[in-house]
Amino acid sequence: MERVPTPVEGLTLSRLAFGAMRLPLDDPARVAKLVEHAVGLGITTFDHADIYGGYGAEEAFGAGLRTWAGDRGSLELVSKCDIMLTDPARPENTVKHYDTTARHVVSSAERSLRNLGVDRLDLLLLHRPDPLLDADETAGALAGLVRDGKVRAVGVSNFAPHQLDLLRSRLDVPLVTNQVELSVSATRALWDGSLDDAQLHRYPPMIWSALGGGDLFTSDAERPSRIRATLEQVGAETGLSVGATALAWVLRHPSRPVPVLGTTNPERVTDLAGAVGVPMERQRWFRILEAAEGAPVP
Repeated sequence: MERVPTPVEGLTLSRLAFGAMRLPLDDPARVAKLVEHAVGLGITTFDHADIYGGYGAEEAFGAGLRTWAGDRGSLELVSKCDIMLTDPARPENTVKHYDTTARHVVSSAERSLRNLGVDRLDLLLLHRPDPLLDADETAGALAGLVRDGKVRAVGVSNFAPHQLDLLRSRLDVPLVTNQVELSVSATRALWDGSLDDAQLHRYPPMIWSALGGGDLFTSDAERPSRIRATLEQVGAETGLSVGATALAWVLRHPSRPVPVLGTTNPERVTDLAGAVGVPMERQRWFRILEAAEGAPVP
């Protein structure tokens, strides 16, 4: 599988990332098999967040890594922080909120390292924009983690371009990604400047919910049915499944996005990985966009 460069020298990502949100929490052997399967397909980037699995997915992945016979150094481990859930694992949280204070960012990164059983994260992301973000304080924490060798690189998730600019203005290290939503069912990132910012600053955006969260395949509503029919037509022309066609549409963007796969089904992962090797021809891409928007482009 092709590699995608980042603004940090030597740090590349696999063109697809394996999403750890739905990992089995009590089966290290199965996690190890999922890692082995992904790596066998060339998927070496694994996307985590502290909150996944009720704050348990990172620890489950760490247990799986201890079982896995492969080289941990061949993986890129990504995690995210700042969302504070009301959850039995965090009884001190009485309301869902965000926390981008230096104390929390550093302590969350250190907890992720312990849970995953590694000495360094390849990439730490702020999970959501925080209206109380103090740019100087947060940037200082992120840069400090890089300086101390606990994190190789930093980025964000769900940030608007102006929010990226604010944080970027205080950092002396690059922001290497912004993880945003993009799919044939959710096209806002095409128009809101998110992907333009990625090209402007030459970083690969990571993409969450690249298959539209499942409605695309199960809903009988008019819009998803219309999109699905077009994906089936294009898939018949290219030899791809509906899901892989939807993924190939996302991959076609010139910002070189890195979609995060949400499935833990090995057969499904194999099917979706096939999208990487099939380029999406321009007019087919616009046919799918027309189905998504419900009208031709202006």
